[in-house]
Amino acid sequence: MPYCAGSNICTIVQDMLNNRTKSAEANPPEADRLGRKQAILLAAQRLFAEHGYHAVSIRQIAEEAGVPLALVGYHYGPKHELFHANFRHWNVTLEQRLARLTIARSAPRAQRLDQIIRAFVEPVLALRASEEGKSYALLVARELMYSSPEADRALREFFDPLAHAFIDALNEVFPHSSRVEVTWCYQFALGSLLHHLSDTRAPRLARKPSLRCGPAAKALLVSFIVGGIRAALPVPKASGKTLTPKTRRPA
Repeated sequence: MPYCAGSNICTIVQDMLNNRTKSAEANPPEADRLGRKQAILLAAQRLFAEHGYHAVSIRQIAEEAGVPLALVGYHYGPKHELFHANFRHWNVTLEQRLARLTIARSAPRAQRLDQIIRAFVEPVLALRASEEGKSYALLVARELMYSSPEADRALREFFDPLAHAFIDALNEVFPHSSRVEVTWCYQFALGSLLHHLSDTRAPRLARKPSLRCGPAAKALLVSFIVGGIRAALPVPKASGKTLTPKTRRPA
């Protein structure tokens, strides 16, 4: 067989290109690697929000993110760690609420309760401005309402410190009430907020298909929570009868 130098050179070059391609796939550029990691997180968030934690598999998350199955475990480990990573990623929202709470606690006394509830509600409702934020809000509303080891871990690490801060602030506004009473009010407020986040019936019940959760609904939710707390924790009236001086009869 005649020797063909050109053919050998072509084969060598092709092998080099193939090896370089395989290397690039195994070790993608930093930007691409971070993009894949973010895609996995957002895919998991969407699926958890739509179907629930226990109904979603790692394989489904990989397919949704468009990445190899092994890459999910490489970046996040087991499924429960990926679930937890969603709350860590959005922890900035909790920090915003705490920052607003600090400001609210120094508001004039007559406005303080309203400002505290706004700090509690508004940063969460603002999440709906983006698709990613909307799916995270739905994830919180869906998963944290049910008892599970995964939800309990997220509650204890991220949401319990927030709850304690808001309960402390409410107790300052209602010092005559016990912490138990204030805690129940906080839980009722939380229930209203979570239901509002996940609700899809309002347009049907209002017989207005175009109804959206806009500024009017937000203001109504704040007023509802504020009014409910005021009604549940009324300021006690001063005890004792007020003595009025008797009118003297003319002598």
